[in-house]
Amino acid sequence: MVVVRLDRVTKIFKGGVVGVKDISLTIKHGEFMALLGPSGSGKSTTLYLIAGIYKPTSGRIYFDDRDVTNLPPKDRNVGLVFQNWALYPHMKVYENIAFPLRLKKLPEEEIKRRVLDVARMLQIDKLLDRYPWQLSGGQQQRVAIARALVKEPDVLLLDEPLSNLDAILRISVRAELKRLQKKLGITTIYVTHDQAEALAMADRIALINEGRIVQVGTPEEVYNRPATVFVGGFLGNPPMNFLEAEVEDLDKEIFLVIGKYRIRAPERYWSIIRRLKTKRVIIGFRPEDTSIKPESLDTICLPGRVYGIEPLGRENIVVIEIGGELVKIISGRRISLTLDQMVWICPVMEKIILFDPATGKALDRLVVEEKIRAI
Repeated sequence: MVVVRLDRVTKIFKGGVVGVKDISLTIKHGEFMALLGPSGSGKSTTLYLIAGIYKPTSGRIYFDDRDVTNLPPKDRNVGLVFQNWALYPHMKVYENIAFPLRLKKLPEEEIKRRVLDVARMLQIDKLLDRYPWQLSGGQQQRVAIARALVKEPDVLLLDEPLSNLDAILRISVRAELKRLQKKLGITTIYVTHDQAEALAMADRIALINEGRIVQVGTPEEVYNRPATVFVGGFLGNPPMNFLEAEVEDLDKEIFLVIGKYRIRAPERYWSIIRRLKTKRVIIGFRPEDTSIKPESLDTICLPGRVYGIEPLGRENIVVIEIGGELVKIISGRRISLTLDQMVWICPVMEKIILFDPATGKALDRLVVEEKIRAI
């Protein structure tokens, strides 16, 4: 187990294609860190830089205090599990797991001990005499993880290892994988584009977009306090709703004007808005943090028209049109609504996040950055 540290790492491929740009990140000893982002964001590139498959164009990579920037993969003692598992079809499960140990030329007794130990731990010890094509997807995935763990790696690297499994099996296996990681205490870096996987499994999440890290935090932090519009819109199913608004400062109170309607700005933002001299904002609120009412005089509520209803069994997703924009609200099945009905939506004041339209950053984050620059 080690601490993995990336210090201003940049990777530029041939043709000037930027894989990652100026990434700095520390993964703590024994931590489960998820690298989360859309396709092409740079998360797998970051993983392969840590593994040594790619060399950075600039910046340094450290395992504890050891600079591994120019070390080949075989000298980093990492276990790597690929998206397609990369099992050797002509080898039985035993030999697939034993393969990295044979490359190290370990004694046969040591190889047998390690293979049997990891196979029992992953409950595949009865499959050792089968070929990969005789296994289910979940079993193949466990063999790939066993092959990575049998090396007793300092760092476990997982590149979307569950993406080839069906939805139900994926939920089951991710629980097992999280339990296994905690049991072994291995520093683990997990690449995924599936926000549900990252939120369910990781100790912390590093969100990556366009080759840059945009936020790092616990699942609760990045979900409830997104640093940017991208983070708010990427996390959640449905994701965060956004509405643009004009700022109206009446000295005693501040209101946010959306079309011909206005709502009272959350009081915690008043000093921030005045400090930044903000004229326009993006209002962000989660579907589950918003209620629907047939009528309301509350200064935080907005009128809208029911555009669509999506039944999901225990709840409904109600699509509301507000001034030409569509927002989604999660409601219980008990509420009775009809298409084109006029209603009021009322976000929870404490859950509203205000963003800057120019940068996409949360206003409170802009204040922090301003203070840092002033130091």
